[in-house]
Amino acid sequence: MTKYREEELRLLRGNGQGERKKGDRIYDYDVYNDLGDPDTVLGGKENPYPRRCRSGRPRTKSDPFSESRGGGNFYVPRDDEFSEVKDKCFNSNTLSSVLRAALPAVETIFIDPDLGFPHFAAIDSLYDQGLNLPPRQAGAPITDILPRLVRTIAEQANDVLQFVLPDTLERDRFFWLKDEQFGRQTVAGVNPCCIELVKEWPLKSKLDPKVYGPAESAITTQIVERQIRGFMTLDEAMKQKRLFVLDYHDLFLPFVGLVRQQKGTTLYGSRALFFHTPEGTLKPVAIELTRPPLDGKPHWKKVYTPATCYATDEWLWKLAKAHVATHDVGYHQLISHWLRTHCCTEPYIIATNRQLSAMHPIYRLLLPHFRYTLEINAQARQALINADGVIESCFAPLKYAIQLSSAIYGQNWRFDYEALPKDLIRRGMAVEDASSPHGLKLTMEDYPYANDGLIFWDALKQWITDYVNHYYPDPTLITSDAELQAWWTEIRTVGHADKKDEPWWPSLNTPSDLVEILTTIAWVASGHHAAVNFGQYAFGGYTPNRPTIARKNMPDEDGTDEEWKQFMERPETVLLETFPSQFQAAKVMAVLDVLSGHAVDEEYVGQVMEPSWGDEPLIKAAFEKFSGRMMELEGEIDARNANPELKNRNGAGVCPYELLKPVSEPGVTGKGVPYSISI
Repeated sequence: MTKYREEELRLLRGNGQGERKKGDRIYDYDVYNDLGDPDTVLGGKENPYPRRCRSGRPRTKSDPFSESRGGGNFYVPRDDEFSEVKDKCFNSNTLSSVLRAALPAVETIFIDPDLGFPHFAAIDSLYDQGLNLPPRQAGAPITDILPRLVRTIAEQANDVLQFVLPDTLERDRFFWLKDEQFGRQTVAGVNPCCIELVKEWPLKSKLDPKVYGPAESAITTQIVERQIRGFMTLDEAMKQKRLFVLDYHDLFLPFVGLVRQQKGTTLYGSRALFFHTPEGTLKPVAIELTRPPLDGKPHWKKVYTPATCYATDEWLWKLAKAHVATHDVGYHQLISHWLRTHCCTEPYIIATNRQLSAMHPIYRLLLPHFRYTLEINAQARQALINADGVIESCFAPLKYAIQLSSAIYGQNWRFDYEALPKDLIRRGMAVEDASSPHGLKLTMEDYPYANDGLIFWDALKQWITDYVNHYYPDPTLITSDAELQAWWTEIRTVGHADKKDEPWWPSLNTPSDLVEILTTIAWVASGHHAAVNFGQYAFGGYTPNRPTIARKNMPDEDGTDEEWKQFMERPETVLLETFPSQFQAAKVMAVLDVLSGHAVDEEYVGQVMEPSWGDEPLIKAAFEKFSGRMMELEGEIDARNANPELKNRNGAGVCPYELLKPVSEPGVTGKGVPYSISI
């Protein structure tokens, strides 16, 4: 039996040569040399990045290091392709269909792709009236690709693309304008994993001041205390851990010069400071926007604050919030979503298939958490994150998007911090406390992502603990398992080769080591991905709430007299011109609608038992206990959302936080946690 297992694994690894063909079952590694323009290879000392599944396509004539994109589908090993049932299911292949067929149809609607919205009524018309699509062509009707969004006019030969009102907008038409929502979405929105506790004051940059300007933030004690007057002093706020920051200053500032060379966009380094009120909500205190010395112009930074009695300052505050929103959107899509889930999980999948035989218990445990991920990643590489794809044409960094994600991977990504408890501790959002639930005391008690996520994490970890302890009751079984040790070594040294020498990689010597590693991998593929994915349309389906790009500088940066005059006379027009163009907005909204939807055959965590688990009575009993815990979590989330004391998830016009509610019906629901990254 051992001989046959070794032979099967040898065949699955291949020999690293040749082009992969449809139907092959070979798992090998390659760098990302097929995304951006042929001058950037992601993977290596200069541009660190996780590895992807090798396809072996011929190199381009212009660059021997880059693969040709070809005209067909990207290679996916046969066992990781969509099943026949899933392929026929509406939501299973609709991402590819939207990117290949629907978006080109949307493009024909707009004569000028750079034209912005002339007024807010034009944004509303996307939901009320829709956009007339071109006459139907041969092939799959667009109504089959986007049935939720396309309305057929019986007496005409064309269809209408009519967007569905996001739940956030349907509950409150003005939610996006409110400072309360601006704060709330950092803990209960679609990117709730970036807010951090302010641990030192004043805020300071770690970048070279000779290149990027003075290190100390322009947000002063006086500015903060004007905003929290009546609550406490700044010293008291620091001692009580009430100041939090959304900090994209050091991450984005090195890219400002590059991004600003492109047409139709701009960028700043930014900080958004919040005060945690006694009511449990986050009050925005100040926004700092920074431009490094650039094109002969000196270093520029400006602080904006809310709640003034001067109309000019109020409009500048609205514009500053829009800029920060674009930074948060870009970080969310490139890092929280693509990099931390889709991209970093791919090496785990490759190593699992190369080093663990199909009968290995850890292979069988991980299988549902990896189902269809290579397929959906291949589709994303073709038209979503590729050169000139949706990300590079509609999101703030434009063609530097993937390069930015590489820089952040190199600086910030750590496997151990992908575990939810350690991530919360790293960001100052929790401290270890054996007397508290989950062994953690949250810095902010009403933090919906953490509140629900920790219950999910504990249940997942207990299920994996029961599973691992059944097969590995003794540490010697871990250290002597050659397949398991080869698997973990390959993940560290090959799949994440650019991080192989980091000291923070966990050891794999005991059952508890294995439990922590497996829980982290399973959490990223299930809970973390669900939290940052299935709310995308609810929060991003209305462009002013989460604009993907800012197309104009702040009017008080280096604006001309004419630009300042326009701002003073028509500030609303300047805000609309800062938002994405009509074409960009429609394109992104169509994609977000698809990404936010569940398939009819979705496999939710704790709901579906793998056949191999049911063969072992003790494993079956452990899974049933886990399944019951997931059902209890449903009720606990409902109870929390009904509690008026929890103001980050309850209130007039406020959407309940349900992104970590385990089960969902098909469609765009804003809830449901599948086992795997399958969309």
